Amino acid sequence: MPRILPFAVFMAFIALEPGLRWVSSLTSTAESSSPLLLLWLYPVRTAIVLGALVYLWPAYRELREQVCTNWGEALLIGGVGVLVYFAWVRMDWPWAMQGPPQGYNPFQAGVGAGVVLAVVRLFGATIVVPIMEELFWRSFLIRYLVAAPFTSVRLGTFTPFSCGATVVLFGLEHHLWLAGMMAGMAYNLLLYKTRRLWPCILAHALTNLLLGIHVLATGAWHWW
Repeated sequence: MPRILPFAVFMAFIALEPGLRWVSSLTSTAESSSPLLLLWLYPVRTAIVLGALVYLWPAYRELREQVCTNWGEALLIGGVGVLVYFAWVRMDWPWAMQGPPQGYNPFQAGVGAGVVLAVVRLFGATIVVPIMEELFWRSFLIRYLVAAPFTSVRLGTFTPFSCGATVVLFGLEHHLWLAGMMAGMAYNLLLYKTRRLWPCILAHALTNLLLGIHVLATGAWHWW
């Protein structure tokens, strides 16, 4: 439950968004406020997921291990994070998307509020999301698919089914499903190589940080 709950809360908020857009489309007055409502929903989601992670932190035994063991591993983590970013921004083919991108432009709320929202978005994407997702996908699910008492399965244990299933499901979680599968495979391979979760979290965080900087520098809001 500690590894499922933060992810479940995160996904529940994502599931709310289409409903909010539909409700707002029923009346013209609500429609104008819908973008702002959805913009401010992200800080709420980030705060609740972060609170759940902090509260449940003592249960995450896999996060008590070394963050990075040596410079070679640091270079590997950095390389994976950078390569996933470069591949991601080149995989926005229409057929590899789940519908048209909605995007997230924080500056729709104005310059001052936009800066706050952009900082929160970058913090959420770089810190909260990698920890929450890696705990679910590469600590819980990839081991649960090997054996139901998943804590008895060593991190980095490979089976074709658990690897393939997590790659596919991780991809389907994202709007860019093919890019998501590519990232899922990269982080899986990093898990198999290091047999620890922190390298996956750090590579994931670096990818998201670079993507966030890319979005803010170019205004390509559809990546968010």
